[in-house]
Amino acid sequence: MSSILKVDEIQDTSGNNIINENANTITIGKSGDTVNLASGATNNLGITEADAWRITTNTVFSSSGTSDVTANWERADTDGFDKIGTGLSESSGIFSFPSTGYYYINHFSSTSAAAARDYTNMQLKITLDNSSYGNATSNYGNIAGANYLSSNTASFIVKVTDISNIKFKFEVQRSDTFTLLGKTSESRSGFSCVKLGDI
Repeated sequence: MSSILKVDEIQDTSGNNIINENANTITIGKSGDTVNLASGATNNLGITEADAWRITTNTVFSSSGTSDVTANWERADTDGFDKIGTGLSESSGIFSFPSTGYYYINHFSSTSAAAARDYTNMQLKITLDNSSYGNATSNYGNIAGANYLSSNTASFIVKVTDISNIKFKFEVQRSDTFTLLGKTSESRSGFSCVKLGDI
């Protein structure tokens, strides 16, 4: 037989608030308190998913046009980084979410070329049906002269209601041949993704 304890407030022996419920708001502790989790306990109140990926080597895209960034991806693994939670999964440059929720994606690109280029761009493309992709962001820049560098960033928040159908990838656009810079020991082009909360 189960038992139910119905209270609006729990206090310690000194009368200080431990847990209080008022107008559908639950308050834990009193002002100035520190809330600790027991060793081995799981914190489900903060960020539950965070991941970062990058391009591992310089990648040349020839002539003008658009191309998906399908290769040379890796999860960041240096300088103390570690994912939180399950993390994203990747297949040929297509990224899948580990669970439903609201996700913040921030992506960045560094580019160079042997001569001036009118524009370079790496854009975030999202599918809601695991088929057609729309342009969620673009981070246009230009390369002013031979061997000059361009660095750009953009961000987006996506509501993921179905992890089988909602996915994302990246596409580069350019006015002529350019190099998307990458390195396996530091993040030159890539993205970070953080789950902001559940739906």
